[in-house]
Amino acid sequence: MALDTVAIAQANPDTTQPFAELGLKGDEYARIKEILGRRPTSSELAMYSVMWSEHCSYKSSKVHLKQFGEKAVKTDALLVGIGENAGVVDVGQGYAVTFKIESHNHHLLSPTKEQQLELVESFAIF
Repeated sequence: MALDTVAIAQANPDTTQPFAELGLKGDEYARIKEILGRRPTSSELAMYSVMWSEHCSYKSSKVHLKQFGEKAVKTDALLVGIGENAGVVDVGQGYAVTFKIESHNHHLLSPTKEQQLELVESFAIF
């Protein structure tokens, strides 16, 4: 693999890149180019693919996770709404507990039985 610097990316804007193989959609690749004002280098493309992956950015589930905050029952016990991914609940006697949502989405969005058990176990441990 040849070195791919910002200068090379600017000089070669039409170089074909494996964005789909890295899990990015065409519109996401176009957005990366818009953000950078050029095509990304190979390293930048790899970093964006990880940052925008299902595992890190919850592409398919964030619309559903967001509903926890929107549909929360109004109560004095909820000190901080669920927001991005965590909430704070007053449990009495001057104590509060933070609950964080963790979504372990399978790359095919169809968890196996083992993955489902892992999720249930993680809640049981908490």
